[in-house]
Amino acid sequence: MDKLIIKGSADLRGEISIKGSKNSALPIMVSALLSENTLKLSNIPKLDDIKNMSLLLRNYGAIIKSNGANLELNCKKIVNRDADYDVVRKMRASVLILGPLLARFGRAKISLPGGCAIGTRPIDIHLEGLKKLGANFTVENGYVVGEVNNQLIGNHIKLSFPSVGATENIMMAAVRAQGKTIIENAAMEPEIADLADSLNKMGSKINISNKGIIKITGVKKLTKANHKILSDRIVAGTFIIAAVMLNKKFKVKEVEPQNLKALISSLKMMGANIKIDKNIIHILPTTKLNGIKIQTSPYPGFPTDLQAQMMALMSLAKGNSQIKENIFENRFMHVPELNRLGAKIKVQKDVAYISGSRNFKGAQVMASDLRASVSLVLAALCAEGESEINRVYHLDRGYEKIENTLGKLGPSIKRKKY
Repeated sequence: MDKLIIKGSADLRGEISIKGSKNSALPIMVSALLSENTLKLSNIPKLDDIKNMSLLLRNYGAIIKSNGANLELNCKKIVNRDADYDVVRKMRASVLILGPLLARFGRAKISLPGGCAIGTRPIDIHLEGLKKLGANFTVENGYVVGEVNNQLIGNHIKLSFPSVGATENIMMAAVRAQGKTIIENAAMEPEIADLADSLNKMGSKINISNKGIIKITGVKKLTKANHKILSDRIVAGTFIIAAVMLNKKFKVKEVEPQNLKALISSLKMMGANIKIDKNIIHILPTTKLNGIKIQTSPYPGFPTDLQAQMMALMSLAKGNSQIKENIFENRFMHVPELNRLGAKIKVQKDVAYISGSRNFKGAQVMASDLRASVSLVLAALCAEGESEINRVYHLDRGYEKIENTLGKLGPSIKRKKY
């Protein structure tokens, strides 16, 4: 396994251009299963999850050509309906193959998905929605097996929770279902809109309202298409928080600021000096940061994927802060590790209480999931002395060689085997 060795009291200078969103690229890659024609994608990030999804799709018979940030996917000849356990266990997004395979072939089999260990994250909402379209499911020896008699039929589906994955799965299935489907209480994340945009370029008929309602009229076939992946708002948010923590002048480029309103609003409430110029976010030094209270919630609320990074920042702010986690029930595993670095955080059920005005000090810590990993990196950058972060394979799922990216911007950060 790898670890990162980070020297604290780091500098951060210059600018960073944000690449494509992992959470957007993965479902769009899966959507290629719906079509007999080629889907060409650009602005693809170089991440382990992208590699694993490519392996999974190739397992089904997909032909995938990769050239830098470009991917070309052709799923005309699908020869397999069963997902490889060794790939699925590494990546939760693999559950998204259910909808497309059921819609096009009437059968799908997949092992219960893996990914970050942040709560149970059940797929019940996925299955209930797909059942409404006519699919039948059984669970056998850790596998979910889905079958359809004849064809999926459009229906009115109201989700019990605006799950991003369930919305994507049902939306993709409905694209090739017979008739019209309405998804109510759907997720409204920008990545949902990006998937819909790509599917519409392929010939789908999807309309998204701003009231959590998605309407899909099924089509018989899809055409070839080209699509550029949306920039990664979570990576952008991570670097914005890093610049605020280090109190440096810094630019984050090629972002959609409207997708980061909740973060930017929260940072400004703390006292951060942030300016927006079209697709560039300028972070400027500030004199003081104050503690605040936030809670995670579905988009457009504060994203759970930036909760850990925000907690690291709050530890430096003056006064006390509070975070209520409303999305996942076990997403405070980074707290003991931040405390090892000098934070003072207490957790009671779904609320974290952060004492501010702390000074981080270098220590050995261990990453528990993707976003927790990067919160430790941010804290280590601000710490006095040197820190070691173990089990950083989580980072590679969502951040493209972060030691190289940060190394070019000033910090001293090295990767070593252990």
